[in-house]
Amino acid sequence: MLHIGMDLSRQRLDVHVLDEAGTTVEVSAWVPDASGLGAMVAHMTRYGPAVLGVIESMNGARFVHDTLELAGWSVEIADAQKVKGLAPLACKTDRIDARVLAELSRRDLVPAIWLPPPRVRAEREQARWRLHLVRHRTALKNRIHASLLAFGHPCPVADLFGARGRALLAQLALPEPWASDVGAAVALIDTLDQQIHAVEATLRATGVDHPYVPLLMTIPGVGWILGYTIAAELGEIGRFASPKKLCGYTGLCPTVYQSGGKDHRGSLAKNGPQYLRWALIEAATHAARHPAYAAHYQRTAQRLGRQRGKKVARVELARTLAEAMWYMLTRQVPFAPARPSATVAA
Repeated sequence: MLHIGMDLSRQRLDVHVLDEAGTTVEVSAWVPDASGLGAMVAHMTRYGPAVLGVIESMNGARFVHDTLELAGWSVEIADAQKVKGLAPLACKTDRIDARVLAELSRRDLVPAIWLPPPRVRAEREQARWRLHLVRHRTALKNRIHASLLAFGHPCPVADLFGARGRALLAQLALPEPWASDVGAAVALIDTLDQQIHAVEATLRATGVDHPYVPLLMTIPGVGWILGYTIAAELGEIGRFASPKKLCGYTGLCPTVYQSGGKDHRGSLAKNGPQYLRWALIEAATHAARHPAYAAHYQRTAQRLGRQRGKKVARVELARTLAEAMWYMLTRQVPFAPARPSATVAA
């Protein structure tokens, strides 16, 4: 069995090959494209067919993984942060990183991450692309509002980009180049609206057949867009052994530093998909008005003060929703809030 550690950069794939005894067989570098990976696979056949490769998680690692898997290799993608914790280095280079990955593979210590199948990757890309377009549209709208305020034209209508708002924008006499900039921004907003509507139509058609989306939409604050996003980011609920595992995956849990009798809770870990955290916080913002959560949410917000109370309360509620999602998707049941605890009469 060969253990091959691979460190990927933009134009180079550093490779370190170890045998079962830990002896270095080869140190080389290849171009990380289809032809370069094909040449590497053909080159490594001289050492035998059994190959176990490891590459760190980064942009482009999935392409390397898929290409080598199709060529008959067994490849794992290692969590970069966990690798750093397992093997802290005083001197860090691409060649050393490849050597470390090969050694972790030989010792069966690779902190491998779950790689979504192509279907889940496509679902994630659709939801993330919609969010990307929406954020660009919001930035353009904010820029138009800022231009109007800069020249003493506060927005007198509820929706500046509706029918009345468009008529108001057409009548405003802004100096150049601000007038041209506003016109161009409005045109871009119209184009983005068309793109967003097209993506949403695709999401609706795809989400109808998704087993998780109808269940997630029974949660207060979760519409079909958030439901589809959460379902795509979760992938397979069976890979989480417990609700706590799912909460840890969301990155909404605080970091913990313990030593002796000291226990310090730091900022949020923020590991896992950032789009899943966004969706859960959005859902918590709406669910805070639900009778099952409103009272506790308000108490937490008031207890922690105006500056950070609502932020902490939203994160806490987002973790609660994540735990509820685990039970719902695992047992295939709709949302049912817990009953309030009964008060024992004195």
